[in-house]
Amino acid sequence: MKPELSEKWIKAAIAGTIWAASEIVLGSFLHNLRIPFSGNILTAIGIIILISISFKWTEKGLFWRAGVICATMKTMSPSAVIFGPMIAIMAESVLLELSVRLLGKTYAGYIFGAMLAMSWNLFHKIFSYIISYGSNIVEVYTNLLNMAERQLNIKTDLVWLPIIILLIVYALFGILAAVIGIRVGRKLLKQPTAIRDYKGTETVNPVTSNKSNFNYSIIWLVIDLSMIIGVFLLLNYTPWFIWSIAVTAIIIVWGYRYKNSLRRISKPKFWAFFVLITLITAFVFSKIQPGENSVINGLLTGIQMNFRAALIVVGFSVIGTELYNPLIRDFFSRTMFKNLPLAVELSVESLPDFIASIPDFKSLVKNPVLILSQVISHADIRLAEISKNKSFNRKIFIISGMRNEGKTALAEKVAADLKSKNIPVNGILSMKVMGESQIKGYDIVDIETGKRIEFLRINEEKWKEKIGKFHINPFGPEMGEKILNPAGQSDKGLVIIDEIGILELNNKGWAGCLGKLIRASNSSILITVRDTFVDDVIKKWSLKNVVLFNVSETDPALIVKSILEHTGSAQ
Repeated sequence: MKPELSEKWIKAAIAGTIWAASEIVLGSFLHNLRIPFSGNILTAIGIIILISISFKWTEKGLFWRAGVICATMKTMSPSAVIFGPMIAIMAESVLLELSVRLLGKTYAGYIFGAMLAMSWNLFHKIFSYIISYGSNIVEVYTNLLNMAERQLNIKTDLVWLPIIILLIVYALFGILAAVIGIRVGRKLLKQPTAIRDYKGTETVNPVTSNKSNFNYSIIWLVIDLSMIIGVFLLLNYTPWFIWSIAVTAIIIVWGYRYKNSLRRISKPKFWAFFVLITLITAFVFSKIQPGENSVINGLLTGIQMNFRAALIVVGFSVIGTELYNPLIRDFFSRTMFKNLPLAVELSVESLPDFIASIPDFKSLVKNPVLILSQVISHADIRLAEISKNKSFNRKIFIISGMRNEGKTALAEKVAADLKSKNIPVNGILSMKVMGESQIKGYDIVDIETGKRIEFLRINEEKWKEKIGKFHINPFGPEMGEKILNPAGQSDKGLVIIDEIGILELNNKGWAGCLGKLIRASNSSILITVRDTFVDDVIKKWSLKNVVLFNVSETDPALIVKSILEHTGSAQ
């Protein structure tokens, strides 16, 4: 079977998921304890994961792909803030990738790349402040330090000194992360097999997106972008009373439509910054621009900076929300990142296992090399599981149609054609049994053997259980479940269930069999479904990679051709 997801993307999905799991588990811990340099610690862990795993998986492009996966997984958290974390994670992975491409997978390549990736945190913070508060924040910063020089009678230019000191600290963080990553990687090479000898805490559950029930709108996305651009123009070219009213009105509108968008500006930390920046700006501007209205002008400048910051914070949040629109994601899925949706699906499936393997922070600090090597060794286990189980590439074929339109006959013809081409076909057909003038009942037919057994009959009093007007032969479900047992299916074949309907939607009939096949079988699956139930069936079993055929618009040859192509059996 020719996989639709390359091995490189599979490995990137695993590496990115381990990185995302560490961000989720340790990030929550560090954030709650307000540990200094927590962002640098998380970046260091991401660098260690990428460097160490590259000792076993040597494909080029693994780092940036893992960064894309991790950034995408990060956006699934309930937080409405997505641009900052996404940009930071992707930038770190790209910088590490570029360094290794230029200098090779050497100590120099790893260390220089780790320094670049870690230093990005500093530049990211500087850029964020400039974007949020505008160029005035730079003017306030430089004038404060210039005033400090004059007061302290210091000859050296202090403007760059704090940035240089922080840059050195960040670079040292990067070097430490690279050294640990190299040690972990070398330790992984000495392990003959990956073993599950460490079980991390399971106190954190995988996160899910809180946007699933949101009413997305392309029109609102355009309106939001237009409002942001329009208010920026007002902030620059109109008096304070105009832009203050405009920003307030827009934020109120956004708060009504996007309930979580006001979360960040409702926190005390934002308002503490608001007051602090306003007062500092008023103080600085009154010193450098003496005059009667210097304090008032300084206050207005500080307030304007904070209004701009509020607009940016809330605006990016609402834009990020609208970008979850399935139409937009579907568009990007057809670009060069067409592998990404399937890779993310694989990552979501793997996330709970990796979250369980992430240790508590105390254990990590005590012996980072040993603990991280045990965590990352799970990557090989997951890769082996995926290589053995290709179910993420499996297709679900659905034949839909109205009642008595010929779904069963079409499925029977498809099965016969596939068997004539030596393609393994298992499953059951529900064959109609006619009386003199009406339907008498249904029989179950074993597609592989042709064996037939009575299933439903009208007025068969000896069978106690009923479905509507039909009595159920107790041996019918027993035979069907045996036929549909995942253990008896061929990895390259097809399993047919005729039909899935109202009973299964109510967790009866073949619901359990279909669920087991989806979870435990690698075979492709074909089901017949009445057209009115198709959407409900897809939603109930969260079916992916669905290929839908309408019985009135297709023929057996087309379905057989599609099945052969998707199962890799086409000649």
